[in-house]
Amino acid sequence: MRIYGNRLLKTLPGQNTRPTPARVREALFNIWQGTITGCTWLDVCAGNGSIGAEALCRGGSFVVGIEKNSQACQIIHQNWRKIATPEQTFQIIRGDATAKLASLQGIQFERVYFDPPYESKLYEPVLNAIVSYSLLATKGAIAVEHNPKIWQPKDIPGLVMNRTKVYGNTALTFYHLHD
Repeated sequence: MRIYGNRLLKTLPGQNTRPTPARVREALFNIWQGTITGCTWLDVCAGNGSIGAEALCRGGSFVVGIEKNSQACQIIHQNWRKIATPEQTFQIIRGDATAKLASLQGIQFERVYFDPPYESKLYEPVLNAIVSYSLLATKGAIAVEHNPKIWQPKDIPGLVMNRTKVYGNTALTFYHLHD
């Protein structure tokens, strides 16, 4: 898999993780263009880490990835270590996303990317946890990747849904904090 700057990433063999399609990654970073340099970034259900790697390539200062699969965590670490500059820091947290978000309390992220397995029941619990633990910065934004035929975006207490963009079988729904 290749990302920004034609960088090659390692991936897990088989279908253990579902990489975000290249056109969806490109659309996400075009939408958030001009806001990545120097930002704090949270990649929830990081998979092979391609979204966090893109954030590092585009100047994110601190990137955190949460991923349940231990092999994926090893690959993410290898990929991010190759990409990160000495000024950038990153952390990979292995475990259940909903449970591990509590360990980040006290840190606020300007950008959050959340891409769970499409048929999981993680959408509302993770979004509620992000609000509950105050993980989203005041001017921050969340992008949720989903299949629009499987999960329909919902109002989440404390969050405002901005918009949904659909790219075939993949959609991105954007949220920000309620004023």
